[in-house]
Amino acid sequence: MQMSDTRRIEASPEDVYAALLNPEVLKECVPGAQEVSGTPEAGFEATVMQKVGPVKATFKGAVVLSEMVENQSLKISGEGKGGAAGFAKGGADVRLAAVEGGTELSYDVEAKVGGKLAQLGSRIIDGFAKKMADQFFTNLQETLEGPKEADGDAESSGEKKGWLGRLTGGA
Repeated sequence: MQMSDTRRIEASPEDVYAALLNPEVLKECVPGAQEVSGTPEAGFEATVMQKVGPVKATFKGAVVLSEMVENQSLKISGEGKGGAAGFAKGGADVRLAAVEGGTELSYDVEAKVGGKLAQLGSRIIDGFAKKMADQFFTNLQETLEGPKEADGDAESSGEKKGWLGRLTGGA
């Protein structure tokens, strides 16, 4: 399964890149993540619970970052084993470009599954993989930009509501 997409994030390429290297941010962004630990240099260990069709499993796996070009691009590769449910592995090539008002984030994702998961059929797996990738990047965008408020209170007060603001106490 392969897919590509682009989205605009109201944060600098530096902030987006830093968020992709932060295990706390990754835990917030990965759907079903129960635990994420490690460093960009050594890689991350993750525990993720997911339900794909009728199969529910807890995956334990590793994520490695490579081809890192600071504030511009990186490759995310991961593999998880879900016991009797099977395995999932894949990667994403992520590119960042400064645009007016923020960053354009583009990604190409490839995913493969095996075991019971593979028996579900490509339509279910492809739909699930697309949903997971979309949810990850939506969560990343919301984490960086903060919650959208209909009345604009966050913007008018000048408060930074995203992950950087929470880590720095809003300064």
